[in-house]
Amino acid sequence: MSLNDDLTAVQRCLGELDRALGRLERQLGSDGPELRRMRSDAGHLRDSFALLRESQPPERPRPAIVTIPDTPYDASLWRDADEEGIGSGGRRAP
Repeated sequence: MSLNDDLTAVQRCLGELDRALGRLERQLGSDGPELRRMRSDAGHLRDSFALLRESQPPERPRPAIVTIPDTPYDASLWRDADEEGIGSGGRRAP
């Protein structure tokens, strides 16, 4: 997994935590100190995660993969090319 994938997974988990705490509050009521503390802790986690995410440099895009075919190149591509160290075909040395 890339760093961006891991950060996205943490963000998703924090969202799930918020939803689960909301369900607990509806079932148990939000007046208990335990749930208030858990809400506060979840808020601290979100704040810390936001700071962590902002401090990360942007991920560089991966270069595109160029496939090179196994088939031979068209011979007409090399018609007027010079051969290294030999010169152009059909010419004579001075």
